[in-house]
Amino acid sequence: MSLFSGLKRLPQTMLAISLCLGLAAPASAELNIGVILSTTGPGASLGQPAENTVKLWPAEIAGQKVNIKFINDNTDPTEASKAATRLISENKVDVIVGPSLTPNSVAAMDVAGRNQTPIIALGGGGAIVEPQEGPRKWAFKMPAPEVLSVNVVVDHMVKNKVKNAAAIVVATAYGEGFLKAFRNVAASKNITITTTEQYSAPDLSVASQMLKILATNPDAVYILSFGTPGALPQIELAKRGYKGLVYQTHGVANAQYLKVGGKDVEGGYMAIAPVLVAEQLADSHPTKKAGMEYVKRYEAQHGPGSRSLFGSTAWTALLWLEAAVPVALKKAKPGTPEFRIALRDALEGMKEVVTPEGVFNMSPTNHNGIDERAQVLVRVEGGAWKLVK
Repeated sequence: MSLFSGLKRLPQTMLAISLCLGLAAPASAELNIGVILSTTGPGASLGQPAENTVKLWPAEIAGQKVNIKFINDNTDPTEASKAATRLISENKVDVIVGPSLTPNSVAAMDVAGRNQTPIIALGGGGAIVEPQEGPRKWAFKMPAPEVLSVNVVVDHMVKNKVKNAAAIVVATAYGEGFLKAFRNVAASKNITITTTEQYSAPDLSVASQMLKILATNPDAVYILSFGTPGALPQIELAKRGYKGLVYQTHGVANAQYLKVGGKDVEGGYMAIAPVLVAEQLADSHPTKKAGMEYVKRYEAQHGPGSRSLFGSTAWTALLWLEAAVPVALKKAKPGTPEFRIALRDALEGMKEVVTPEGVFNMSPTNHNGIDERAQVLVRVEGGAWKLVK
């Protein structure tokens, strides 16, 4: 063989070697997502519908195959922190979705932020993203801030001539955040808080707290709690014949709360994301279409009335990723520090992203990005949610 013919064959030989080594036109990278949820423990009624929803996610986002690693934190902040560490160090995730609760989200946020990994928290407390400094620059959360929710409730109190109200608070960052907001808003609307009592999520009785509350003769009681533990104070109030107004936070907005509370939670009010009553919204409401799409998908798998806000937040996380991942891909590929930075920046830059939870507009100082369109008032009637118009 002549030198010339050998040189002619060189490009073909190099191509063959490249193909063997996998060096030809690289395949699209895979998007690795870590999901931390409370599927057991007191927060299970939040984590389970979120897990069911993530299982409805598509196999690809923006053309990238999606690999999902689930970890159950058992409603334990320490376990949530360990889970975040494992997902980052062992699974090399590009983003974390979850945990379900505020304390767990704060614990995981700290790990994610220190390792420059974006985290889309499903917990509701402002402590997850405020103040926007340090690790929190990598954290985002979609439930409405406490003050938006409390404003809706207190406005309803004022309309119903409530002059004084008591509060019972679950002893977590979630409860504390709501109590702070309630104190501020109530003072601005001339509503006196007669007493604030506290309890822990695993408690089996709140009888002593209820006796102290009822002794102050409040016009209304605001229960600042989450999941099935949130039903306990309301059941106790009903048992003792309380006739005043009872309010809950969005932390109990799931079918399990209705099942556990039964007739004892009838007539209670709460401010929640509009997806819970998607069919009852006016056609002009910006979230109705997105809410109905999610409800149709979820209830087709899990039955009529099975929707919850905590499944909806997981669907919103998907919609955020569908909005942000294509932007991040213009700068880097998944699996790299550059992609994680680009994804964080893309999440921070989202504008008018419509989801079942609300319409999101992020900024460097606001990693929640939601407004009053994200809250409606509902009442429990006949074991179902009724929009208060």
